[in-house]
Amino acid sequence: MRPALNSALQLVDILVISLVAGSIFGIWRGYNPSTYSAETFVEVHQGAVRGLNVLLPVMGLTAIVLTLLLMFLSRSKARPFRLYFAALLAMVAAGLVTRLFNQPINAEVMDWTADAIPDNWTELRDAWWRWHIVRLICAVAAVVILIAAVFADRDRVKKT
Repeated sequence: MRPALNSALQLVDILVISLVAGSIFGIWRGYNPSTYSAETFVEVHQGAVRGLNVLLPVMGLTAIVLTLLLMFLSRSKARPFRLYFAALLAMVAAGLVTRLFNQPINAEVMDWTADAIPDNWTELRDAWWRWHIVRLICAVAAVVILIAAVFADRDRVKKT
């Protein structure tokens, strides 16, 4: 039963973290706020926050828990264990960047209206974008390392 459980956990973990990283990538690729007017930026950003501000953190937390569980299950296999741990660190880093840097700016932007946009709105927009790129790098690294961990974990199963 353990190999089947491991496979199911690996599949779900890869799926969930890939959806998170894909969403972050899609925002990076399709939404460069530096080209928007202040009013457009507020409207688009508020819409994105309403749609993703709960979903993506819940999915990220799910991936962190699943990776932690996979790490625990591979504790007797050094290479997969280290790779799961590295993937976990990358996911946690992406989550911390989101929580400590992007979400406070999101909360601030959610209070804006088209008629009341602060003078420093471009500074906040640019800071949000820089942190978004940092979390994108962390999330993509997490996916790559997680997949490497799964391959390493499966290679060990085949050899035993």
